[in-house]
Amino acid sequence: MPGRVVDYLVQAVSTLGIRHIFGVDGANIEDLYDAIFDAPYDVTGVVAKHEFSAATMADGYARSTSGLGVVCATSGGGAMNLVAGLAESFASRVPVLALVGQPPTGLEGHGAFQDTSGHAGTIDAVRMFSEISQYCARVQTSADLPEQLARAVGAARRGGPAVLLLPKDVQQSSMDGIPPFRWEPAGLRDDEHGIAEVRTALTTARRTGKIVIIAGDQVARDDARGELAWLATTLDAAVGVAPDAKDVYDNTDAGYCGVAGSMGHPELTAAIRSAALCLLIGTPMPITTRTGLDELLQGCPVASIGVSAPHLPAIHATSTNLASTLAELADVFAAVAATADGARTATHPPTPLQVPQASGPGLRYRELVETIDAALPEGTDVFADAGNTGAAVVHHLRVPRGGRFVVALGMGGMGYAFGAGIGSAFARHRGPGGPRRTVIIAGDGAFFMHGMELHTAVEHALPVTFIVLNNNAHAMCVTREQLYYRDRYSFNRFRPTHIGAGIAAMFPDLPAYSVRTPQDLAAALGPCTETEGPSFISIDCDPDEVPPFIPFLSTLEASRSTP
Repeated sequence: MPGRVVDYLVQAVSTLGIRHIFGVDGANIEDLYDAIFDAPYDVTGVVAKHEFSAATMADGYARSTSGLGVVCATSGGGAMNLVAGLAESFASRVPVLALVGQPPTGLEGHGAFQDTSGHAGTIDAVRMFSEISQYCARVQTSADLPEQLARAVGAARRGGPAVLLLPKDVQQSSMDGIPPFRWEPAGLRDDEHGIAEVRTALTTARRTGKIVIIAGDQVARDDARGELAWLATTLDAAVGVAPDAKDVYDNTDAGYCGVAGSMGHPELTAAIRSAALCLLIGTPMPITTRTGLDELLQGCPVASIGVSAPHLPAIHATSTNLASTLAELADVFAAVAATADGARTATHPPTPLQVPQASGPGLRYRELVETIDAALPEGTDVFADAGNTGAAVVHHLRVPRGGRFVVALGMGGMGYAFGAGIGSAFARHRGPGGPRRTVIIAGDGAFFMHGMELHTAVEHALPVTFIVLNNNAHAMCVTREQLYYRDRYSFNRFRPTHIGAGIAAMFPDLPAYSVRTPQDLAAALGPCTETEGPSFISIDCDPDEVPPFIPFLSTLEASRSTP
């Protein structure tokens, strides 16, 4: 029987099947770490370098497991540092439970250090976190905890963060007489009418032409990859994916048409142009997914299945569990499927966008991504960061079979991939087929923000390879200065840095490489992906290379045609 509130919380985390709590320790959350140390459960407390990264660790853990991630933080600055990370989880509907320490209740409104009770003119943490969470509550007594925790977990499971604010004296209070936490998932919500309409639209489209599927990140959250593949087979559909959902469908399957939207491929555009129906699965089609497709989709019937209706006219069916919904649909069409022999292997990847030839120093985006691609074994998980680096990886990389692919497009914060990849590695590095490697690919700007989470990977000997594309710039901002502000100035170019050499000096036992040629990269990838623990590669790149990003390429094309 849990003795204290913090003991109850650790027991609850274990009951939910969660094995890691990510955070940064401090006076008003230290009792939780004390409970983790004494707990008889298989729960590990991980101390990150920054609360933003702790939040993204929980986010990445949740995304790669299709489960719940847990983050903790102390009061004051610790709590405030969670905001950007939780905002990403909120915008991307990722289930994260945040346990946030607070000063003792008796000091609230009476000059407490780091008081965010909302009393006596202080910041109101409940109001603040409520804007970026599905549920937020301040736990006032131990008796309140079971109901509030159940509500928080339920809210997070529906998609997004839930926050419990825990005053220090409440954390230490007794839970005697209160039964251990038990979790009973809510029942599935079926939109029978909507599913029937979608089924009718699919039946009609199969008689008249080809169906094209665009799959989104809810497929990953609902762990519905297998069901998506089966439905695509029974419908004999072509399949494209949202930029943040590259891992939901086999990138080598013959029906794969590439990525939709701003980093998209022409094969998907051509497929939609001749389609009898476009079926959206688990994506509301935000601007990053529908860039360049609006006009085509206006002239094509559209149906949608997912938790959120799309940002365009469509027959929509609500589904809170795509695994169940897609399986039922596939079973309906399986009896009359034209082909049902599983995936076929494609011989060529989708056609890359044509970008202007670069003449500056270092490796080119396509060349380096394809070299990385060729070196990754099946099952490798890939986390891409923001900016030109992220656009190049989304466009050019084929996700290894059995691996996860994550890019944060909710808020698109720089540095997200470092924490998220590490959080995922904690969950997945011991795979059923042996050790599984995680590869984090980010730019130097993102590295300078949150790249020192490398230290966390070193401390825990995680099999994570960090690949930093170093162009001594915030390169996407440089590209925007050139395209939209006539290249009159740059605030976003910096003095050269030698990141690889610096990391090698900081961590003498870490395999660390500085890459300046394609041959250097191929030589470094072997030992970096084969070592048991973490490794690091810095790649020199050209800050002036334009990435495969349709808004930039369209602007260049328009400028050439303007007299």
